[in-house]
Amino acid sequence: MKSIYLIGALKNWDIVQLTNELEQQGFDVFSEWLTPGPEADSFLLKYAKLRGWSYKQALDSYAANHTFLFDKKHIDRCDLAVMCMPCGKSGHIELGYVIGCGKPGYILFDSEPERFDLMHKLATDIFFSKQDLFDELKAIA
Repeated sequence: MKSIYLIGALKNWDIVQLTNELEQQGFDVFSEWLTPGPEADSFLLKYAKLRGWSYKQALDSYAANHTFLFDKKHIDRCDLAVMCMPCGKSGHIELGYVIGCGKPGYILFDSEPERFDLMHKLATDIFFSKQDLFDELKAIA
């Protein structure tokens, strides 16, 4: 069974439905990074500002390190990643890390992007349909 790390935005609750659908296809899927909720990063930033911390100090905090190591552990243990669009900078960095580790990294678009991004060519493949993604994942399983 292939294990999949789903990459996405904290505000994208569609990740839960995709997790369920991929599990129904027989995959082990990790998306529990979503559980702190859509404001998790904002709350850490607010806390850091109230403490008078710089950006670097906030990144070096126990809370930031705890969350980072949680995510990285699961990225490292999974066989591949799927980045669900729309997705921000962190998600793109995660996808780049996965691909840099020699693992497949896919992008699932929710619609045709408004902006053209040539660097999406670094992904193993891109999809605009869940079913096409599922077919690809079954083929490599």
